[in-house]
Amino acid sequence: MSKPIEERYAVVDGSGVFTVFEIYIKTTPERLWEAITDPEMRAKYSFGVRTDSEWTNGSSYQSSVPGVVDIAEGENLEADPPRKLVQTMRALWSDEVKDAGVSRVTWEIEPVGSSCMLTVTHDQLPDEASSELYGGWMMILSGLKTLLETGEPLDTPGSLRYAG
Repeated sequence: MSKPIEERYAVVDGSGVFTVFEIYIKTTPERLWEAITDPEMRAKYSFGVRTDSEWTNGSSYQSSVPGVVDIAEGENLEADPPRKLVQTMRALWSDEVKDAGVSRVTWEIEPVGSSCMLTVTHDQLPDEASSELYGGWMMILSGLKTLLETGEPLDTPGSLRYAG
């Protein structure tokens, strides 16, 4: 069962701003984990961006459109398939986001009936964080939900930005 709202959304140690997204997806935890960690599948709902990693505790990851743009890099602080993934994130796509430093992204998967609740928390952002750092999450999560429930990618202009 989910934690009370005040436990889920508390800012720890006053560490900057944060955003929290919850979405329900008709899928299994294993299929959702695969969609988050498989580079080819992730590219289908994440602006064409693939994320490559070993997906183990302490392993690194790189997000990019190979040969076009580097998006992010970081470390997998906690990988607990198919329940939880905690990552550091250093955005790379512009000088402004590079200057923001390292933030943290937590993916939590909770089975709910024949579906899953996915909670994505992007925290440890600087107080004056540009919305560029967190503004794409709704498009990414909408694309993830659409892909898993229909088998088709979302076809909005933003979601197709780097699609091949």
